[in-house]
Amino acid sequence: MKTKKVELVAAPREPHWVGDGFRVHNFIPSGYHLEMQRMNPFILLDYNSKYTFPPSEKPKGVGTHPHRGFETVTIAYKGKVEHHDSSGGGGIIGEGDVQWMTAASGILHKEFHESEWSKKGGEFQMVQLWVNLPAKDKMSPPKYQAITKDEMGIVVLEENAGTVEVIAGEYNGTRGKASTFTPIHLMNAKLNKGGKASFSFHANYNTALLVLEGSITVNEAEAAPTNHFVLFENEGESFTVEADEDALVLIMSGEPLNEPIAAHGPFVMNTKAEILQAFEDYNKGKFGYLAD
Repeated sequence: MKTKKVELVAAPREPHWVGDGFRVHNFIPSGYHLEMQRMNPFILLDYNSKYTFPPSEKPKGVGTHPHRGFETVTIAYKGKVEHHDSSGGGGIIGEGDVQWMTAASGILHKEFHESEWSKKGGEFQMVQLWVNLPAKDKMSPPKYQAITKDEMGIVVLEENAGTVEVIAGEYNGTRGKASTFTPIHLMNAKLNKGGKASFSFHANYNTALLVLEGSITVNEAEAAPTNHFVLFENEGESFTVEADEDALVLIMSGEPLNEPIAAHGPFVMNTKAEILQAFEDYNKGKFGYLAD
């Protein structure tokens, strides 16, 4: 099996604020040639690296905003997130949990630090991915998948190397709970110092990883420190990750969607006309109602 080589190791860009609750480094789309089409179906990656929030009686976050045409995947590593939407859904994403929201035909959404966590404050760390939907599924009904850390598929690696937590897709015969519209693998590798894990995905899949804790060496050659993003070439299938110190790594791989992308703010469709239609539907109240 041919090695999947590293194309790019990207340092985190300057952080920016999403609302007043999420201090994020944006990796997709970015100035590293990581545009939406390059990592499609992963069309956005915002990473809230570890940041300590002081106690606050009023939870910080993002008020009501619309989405159409894709899914949002929120992974809480530190802290808790509370969310609500215009279809009556909502809940709390606890530490280690994942919320997979299919916005699809349209939804209003808001997300804040969980109120009790906010009163105490503390260390906050999370990832939000936007996963594109195929044209035929963009107008399907919205839905949620709440995946707790206890429901993850867990693979224990040999030689005390660590564990791999499978959110979506499959690793060494263990499948993740998330259902996806197209083939997607999403997993957390929790590696002990010196621990090594091997991964294999189709050569043409868009594949990358994000180092959330510690530092790693990829393919015994490429160093990737904390908060760095590693993009792989679309050739070869397998690669190795070795922990230079205890490490936590988010690994993503997905079948490319070879369809046009028309994106504007919270809408990701295939044509400009569909974007204009999304704004029109939103302005007409077709996404429902949700108070701030």
